[in-house]
Amino acid sequence: MNFAHVRFLMIRLSSIGDVLHATAVAHSLKHNCPSARLTWLVSPPAHELLRYNPDIDELLIWDRQAFDQAIADKHFWTAKRLLAQARSLLAGHRFDIVLDVQDLFLTGLLARMSGAPRRIGIHERHEFNHLFMTEQAPDIADPHKVRRYLSVLSPLGIVPDASQLVLRLPPELNDFPARFWPAHQIDPAQPILLVNIRTTWPDKNWRPEYFAAALRGLDPAVQIVFCGAPADRRYIEAARHELPQPTTSIAGETTLLELAALIRSATLLLTCDTGPLHIATALGAPTLSLWGPTLPSIYGPLQGPHSFILSPNTCTACCKTKCRFHTNACMEAIDPSIVSARLHQLLANQSS
Repeated sequence: MNFAHVRFLMIRLSSIGDVLHATAVAHSLKHNCPSARLTWLVSPPAHELLRYNPDIDELLIWDRQAFDQAIADKHFWTAKRLLAQARSLLAGHRFDIVLDVQDLFLTGLLARMSGAPRRIGIHERHEFNHLFMTEQAPDIADPHKVRRYLSVLSPLGIVPDASQLVLRLPPELNDFPARFWPAHQIDPAQPILLVNIRTTWPDKNWRPEYFAAALRGLDPAVQIVFCGAPADRRYIEAARHELPQPTTSIAGETTLLELAALIRSATLLLTCDTGPLHIATALGAPTLSLWGPTLPSIYGPLQGPHSFILSPNTCTACCKTKCRFHTNACMEAIDPSIVSARLHQLLANQSS
């Protein structure tokens, strides 16, 4: 089939990491079909990371979080109103093909609302999404999310030639770190270790005191900067309280794209499996990441200057947002001394 001028709708609403993983699909599609028109349906706040993506012709923004909250609160009339808003948003467009890389009942319903005669899904969550699809991509043995998302192109006869994530920053952010760091008494000429200590999954979090233990004893030239959302501040302060050396917190002080610019300028990012890791992956920025209930073979960077520390606990890779044993044993099993040793090694390599 000739896909010139075919109108595609891609659906991946959330979250930050998954949306960035799905940019590989958009990139491969546009690389193989440059004349096709690609519209992406996405939710805040992840939409910010797609604003300057050269592979996307148009963004449609719909708030999935508000819909999920309405369902959780049993406010079904509100949920119905929000779905009507989505229908109205889609009604102003004509689509030929939908690529649903989220595989939810909700995204299947949105795909059907689009009116596209051809709707392609993938094998992921099995939430009856297939009921809304006209066809499904073949299931594949590879567990990595990027390659599983890319399988949605298989029914189109497109063989992906890359699995790179795409994140473009606006030109006005090119000199943002050079202005931001000195304003926070950080010397851009000296090593900067960005530390992200919280995630949205309770069982992916490592204790603040473990972070402090891993950071204690670093070369005094290394400037430790904690980043995160406003809600992370109390955990950051708990870690900072345990550290003898001065540190800086910028939690809640940046937009997502500003944080991306800072990650790109930093020497190293220390994090668990969460959004900033995948931002760094898309930008090619060095990282050290800690893994327990998820695995880098499923969610981690596929290439670039990235180092992983996997929990030695036998109960790992459950991929559950909350530990079913209520112990967080997998993250608890990561020894701060191992993280400290790796940090010393990576920071020494970066400065050499």
